[in-house]
Amino acid sequence: LPDTVTGARVLGSRMLAAHKESNPDGRMPLLDHFRELRARVIRALLAIVAGTVVGLIPGIYNRVWRFIEHPFAKASTALCRSQSHGLRGCTGLNNSLIVSGIFDPLSIRIEIAFFFGLILTSPIWLYQLWAFIAPGLYAREKRYTYAFVGAAVPLFAVGAALAYLVMSRGLTFLLGLTPQGVSVLPSISTYLGYVMAMILGFGLTFELPLALVVLNYARVLTHERFKKWRRVMIFAVFVFAGIATPSPDPLTMLLLAAPCVLLVELAEVMIWAHDRSLARRPDPYAGLSDDEPTPLGFDYDDRVDESS
Repeated sequence: LPDTVTGARVLGSRMLAAHKESNPDGRMPLLDHFRELRARVIRALLAIVAGTVVGLIPGIYNRVWRFIEHPFAKASTALCRSQSHGLRGCTGLNNSLIVSGIFDPLSIRIEIAFFFGLILTSPIWLYQLWAFIAPGLYAREKRYTYAFVGAAVPLFAVGAALAYLVMSRGLTFLLGLTPQGVSVLPSISTYLGYVMAMILGFGLTFELPLALVVLNYARVLTHERFKKWRRVMIFAVFVFAGIATPSPDPLTMLLLAAPCVLLVELAEVMIWAHDRSLARRPDPYAGLSDDEPTPLGFDYDDRVDESS
């Protein structure tokens, strides 16, 4: 049996080597690409469906719903204590959010379970996406992709967590604008839309420094240009923070603006360091006139990555 296993491994390695020799670039016909894309999309969809089914389990769904409704419950409780607004019954969320249709409870349950499954199975469908794209990338491009995803996911998660923490302040302010004697009966769909807007707004705002670094590595944004627009960008961050956080107190705005400003300054340091490293490299286009064509082909870095 050990000899058989060893022989199978040797045969498999020889077949793999022969395949690489006959197809060194790993290319395949267009129809094969479509077949692979279809297979990976089906796997990703099956994973999302399975995660959605898990989210529909009553015990899990109830916990997810309590987590989602906590900011609203906190805000409604604060308004009830003030005794200045007409939240119906003044007993919290269960008497404040409503549904207006017969099928709304079912659609809301499926919607929440779907987003739960999307987050739960994100490693699976992200891997399927990466496995389809990765064979067409050079080693350097793969390293850049790893660095981008490794930075984008934590930044978005931090922004989403911060949005969850300040959400109750914004809800307290918005619901506090209700005239006295008027009952506040928002729908669950409206509340879920507010939650998604806050999470996406905060999460994408935290991606701004990463976008600046990506533009710098793409040779679109230089440090000199960054210095000229630094004050405008910082001012824009505070304006956006004031719009994204409905609460009028400065603390809520600073909770979003201050981390973003720190991240922008960190991005500036990275852009400055990258520009300095580029300045020390020889310019491959030095000495060429404006009307002189450059030679076609890969640059040095691509050849190094391809050989590796």
